[in-house]
Amino acid sequence: MKKNSTLRLTTTALLTAIAIAIPMVMPIKVLIEPASFTLASHVPIFFAMFFSPAVAVSVSIGSAVGFLLAGFPIIITLRALSHVVFALIGALYLRNRRESLLASPMKSQFFSFWIGLIHAMAEVTVVSLFFFGLIPGADYQDGFFYAVFLLVGVGTVIHSMVDFFLAQVVWKSLGRRMTRLAKQI
Repeated sequence: MKKNSTLRLTTTALLTAIAIAIPMVMPIKVLIEPASFTLASHVPIFFAMFFSPAVAVSVSIGSAVGFLLAGFPIIITLRALSHVVFALIGALYLRNRRESLLASPMKSQFFSFWIGLIHAMAEVTVVSLFFFGLIPGADYQDGFFYAVFLLVGVGTVIHSMVDFFLAQVVWKSLGRRMTRLAKQI
């Protein structure tokens, strides 16, 4: 039992460290407030989802810390914190379905789109609070449809699906090692 908890802690710490580092060092960043797109920023979260709900939530919180430390505006940091929602829901869904879902291109794309919608809804909710002035700190001149729905909503679904694909490719390329590791965690 102690070996498994040490392995879980170590895996969570490594994925969290990667999640913190990505927004700080990734050279490919697009910032069009209130949206931001940092390539691969969700990959550690998806990896964590493949392991367990607890790991997914921990790594999601770490990712938000990374965006805060990287100096992103508070609205983008809070969007990153909203990743806890999709990470928890996705990890709970994947708990007993991970292998069959990742083995099927159709199932994995459907899951990627579904979890991308949940991801986008959480981020749109955060941005809407700022847009309508319920949380001070942002002043948007663009309309709700463009700034919130298109940039954040649709952009997040696409960004989420790209990062899920990257995570899936890496997971599959590591083969049985990841399946064994996931069973131990």
